[in-house]
Amino acid sequence: MTELQVILDFACCSCDGSLSVTVKCAGKGLSAGSRAVAAVNVPCPHCNGINKLYFEPNGTVRAVAPHSGMCHVPEPSLN
Repeated sequence: MTELQVILDFACCSCDGSLSVTVKCAGKGLSAGSRAVAAVNVPCPHCNGINKLYFEPNGTVRAVAPHSGMCHVPEPSLN
């Protein structure tokens, strides 16, 4: 299995603080090459906000957005 270690530098989407994080990428998604995009949640040590970081395995940061929190699960209808 192929594994990559990627260093990502970006600004927090809440406080604009400078952040750097090292992530390890592994798995079958790496075979997609330049079309692969991964996501990771990164907490900011400056403001305690959580950033959702989208990046390519080559280290290119695609987007940084606030983490939306819990996923909403639809509930079945009673009728």
